[in-house]
Amino acid sequence: MLRHGRIDVLSAQASTMQRPLRSPLSKHWRLAPECVFLNHGSFGATPTLVIEEQRRWQDLLEDEPVRFYEDLAMGFMENARRSLAKMLQCDADDLALLENATSGVNTVLRSLVFEEGDEILVPDHAYQACRNTIDFVAERWGATVVTVNIPFPITGPDVAFDAVMGGVTPRTVLAMIDTVTSPTGLLMPFERMVQALEERGVAVMLDAAHGIGMVPLSLDELGASYTTSNCHKWLCAPKGSAFLHVRKDLQHHIHPLTISHGMTFPLGDTTRFRHEFDWTGTRDISAACSIPATIDYMQTMVDGGWPAIMQHNHDLAIEGRRILCERLGIEAPCPDEMIACIATLELPSGGGAGIPLHEPDPLHKVLQDTYGIQVPVWSWESPKGRYIRISAQLYNHVDEYHYLADALATELAFD
Repeated sequence: MLRHGRIDVLSAQASTMQRPLRSPLSKHWRLAPECVFLNHGSFGATPTLVIEEQRRWQDLLEDEPVRFYEDLAMGFMENARRSLAKMLQCDADDLALLENATSGVNTVLRSLVFEEGDEILVPDHAYQACRNTIDFVAERWGATVVTVNIPFPITGPDVAFDAVMGGVTPRTVLAMIDTVTSPTGLLMPFERMVQALEERGVAVMLDAAHGIGMVPLSLDELGASYTTSNCHKWLCAPKGSAFLHVRKDLQHHIHPLTISHGMTFPLGDTTRFRHEFDWTGTRDISAACSIPATIDYMQTMVDGGWPAIMQHNHDLAIEGRRILCERLGIEAPCPDEMIACIATLELPSGGGAGIPLHEPDPLHKVLQDTYGIQVPVWSWESPKGRYIRISAQLYNHVDEYHYLADALATELAFD
């Protein structure tokens, strides 16, 4: 945190720092030129041509709204689901299009029936909004929430796997695990966890908010009971696009948060699951309709398509983390194999230690306002510390991490 009276000093120092280079691919995004955007992990960023694609869908809707919704919308949504299914290696009919992954978690948890004493297992690195949903549902039904501790720093994926499996008891009915944890940026051994949990009779709610476009997902092979992921993050689709995948044998248990006409539509050649989720009332489906074009457009940016994008972003996140660790004299808290495209580091505590979770860290504002850097900084209780999380996307350049490292070194000297 800046001491009183140091702002002008830092502003002067920041003005003398050379602005970082930008990736040649940044031309595909509308990010402000003065912003060093190292926070793709929070809300993503959508390429300009994808934004234009969404506007075309919105124009088509407004050209003839009744025809759009009554005659065309279901076909457009089916096309989006098929495009996703090809990338996710699953049946398109097992996908529901939602607005965000938190809605996906809520949809599942608020559809299920629990008995008093049932246990819901969740690691302590879970995204807080989803943890809140678990607590809400558990209190309603009289279920018990079992929180398992995953250490951070951590020596390897086996530690996380053993921690989760060690929390399973005969009363465990559901486990919520992440592909990549939001606060700590850890790539979990989720494939092993899903297989082991499902074999023990524990249904898995896979929170893959950091999933599609970030790590390979083969949902039919994975076999999780429920999987949800944002498309607006690492797929770079418009905001308000996400999916929920429900295994066929469980679809009769799951209903959308909004019950509408789909509950009573004649089935015809489709399922009740399809009807209920495809029609939940009037909503803007332009973000979902833009998914096929987003998938196709993004993979043209890099030779090798999506696998190459994921590898590029992984390599850049590793390099960015190395630069920060070296400049600040801190140790990497996990091995490279537990990093996908985001990485979290604990900062020297200084004056920012102990700030409540829901209060902004002054360092975040200083980095934003003084240096033009957008990156999350926060204090956390489990484990207690002050953290910074970097992201890596095609529009980022390695020079931006050097710039952040210099800004942190300058700022932390005043802490």
